[in-house]
Amino acid sequence: MRNLLFVAVSSLALVACGTNDAEENTDTTTAQAEPAEDYGYETYDEDNLADTMASNDDAQGMGDSVAREDQDIPDSQDRPIMQAQVVLDRIGFGPGVIDGKMGMSTENALNGFQEANGLDVTGQLDEATKTALSDWDSIPATRVVTIPVSWGDAEYRSIPEETAAKAEMESLGYRSLDERLAERFHTTVDVLKELNPGGQPAGASEDDGPNSQATPTPDVERPDGEEPSYFQAGQQIRVPNIGGDRIEKGKIGDRNWQRTLASLGVGSDQPEVNRIVVSKAGKTLKAYQGDKLVALFTVSSGSSEFPLPLGEWDILGEAYNPPYSYDPKVLSGGKEDGKEYMLPPGPNSPVGVIWIDLSKEHYGIHGTPEPETIGRAQSSGCVRLTNWDAARLAGMVSQSTQVIFEA
Repeated sequence: MRNLLFVAVSSLALVACGTNDAEENTDTTTAQAEPAEDYGYETYDEDNLADTMASNDDAQGMGDSVAREDQDIPDSQDRPIMQAQVVLDRIGFGPGVIDGKMGMSTENALNGFQEANGLDVTGQLDEATKTALSDWDSIPATRVVTIPVSWGDAEYRSIPEETAAKAEMESLGYRSLDERLAERFHTTVDVLKELNPGGQPAGASEDDGPNSQATPTPDVERPDGEEPSYFQAGQQIRVPNIGGDRIEKGKIGDRNWQRTLASLGVGSDQPEVNRIVVSKAGKTLKAYQGDKLVALFTVSSGSSEFPLPLGEWDILGEAYNPPYSYDPKVLSGGKEDGKEYMLPPGPNSPVGVIWIDLSKEHYGIHGTPEPETIGRAQSSGCVRLTNWDAARLAGMVSQSTQVIFEA
């Protein structure tokens, strides 16, 4: 059990990279906002409240996996980098967007795994690292899933560029089924298309049986202003084989947050950490149990105008699916005035699905609507992660977790 548990209170209005200016909320609590859109989902079973696309195998890759569709449709090619990425993602060393390519986030994840396992820290998938990862060889790079039928009933809306127009929306939800699917499997729509040439899972043939949506019309326009989608509900597709997505019954007290975790492929079983260290130079967030490194995520942190506030900070609370108070004065460091707007919650909110509030005014740790920019684009001083990594981190920390920002 944690030393201090978070409990739900009234919604927290976030300003810029910010704070609750309306109430000066410094309670050691978790705030949450009721999302306007309910992305309903069918759970995997009564004991696993992840969605029906759950990996349902051992989070560490050990033991036998339950028989799944991908055992009937082997992948058409080996994907060694993607296989390493899905394993690293499962064990807490986040490679960012899973794309089957070596890049900064994957190198950071390998650095973290190597450090945690006493290996030479090279950031490369060298032989010593491959040997250390060999316990997870039974985890394939991809699996085949069926997109839940209920996903076809959800509303997907284009999001305008203008802040005033965003403020008029009920939710900053997913713009398309494709975007929702990509975030569920920690990847991009382009990678999903590569894994499903012509709308069929890579490796599929006519002998494998029909796909309920074998050849979806690319980018079909949806009614009522919804974004176009390439994939469709009920379709069988190949996805990165992310795991660690089991949601234990009764573990998540807030039902809305439970649905959010399911939509992100994030499970309820996360290690409790007593210290996190954000490195501006390394673009990483490391999480520790005592002296043991148990997780690492690539982050964006600060800019020349809004530098990362170096030092030690406290965690005041967490806001699940928070609204966002857009204040030009705060965003410009007092250089500009303008109309303030309250933006609704959702995965496409400027702070994503989670806000971890810090004792440094206007600063926190949060998600993002643009996961591919993490570690590359600068932030407005805060620490920004992918939505799935931020949600996972939220399950690791408490008010007793020490937060250190270093150069």
